[in-house]
Amino acid sequence: MSRLHLVFGGRVKDPQGLEFTDLKTIDIVGVFDNYADAEDAWRANAQRTVDDAEMKYVVVHLHRLLEPEVEPKA
Repeated sequence: MSRLHLVFGGRVKDPQGLEFTDLKTIDIVGVFDNYADAEDAWRANAQRTVDDAEMKYVVVHLHRLLEPEVEPKA
């Protein structure tokens, strides 16, 4: 199974939290088959919105949600 990663972002209520204010306006950047590409996409979007403290982009490890019983490789 690929190690899928989802990158998305949007406006949050608190910059230290993950409560998005409007799910209809979430920016779905994409799904990536490796962490390095996902991190590059996350970094580019986070940097683009760095002056807006209420915008937050995240990387979600989809492979961990799809197969939670599989241990990550060390």
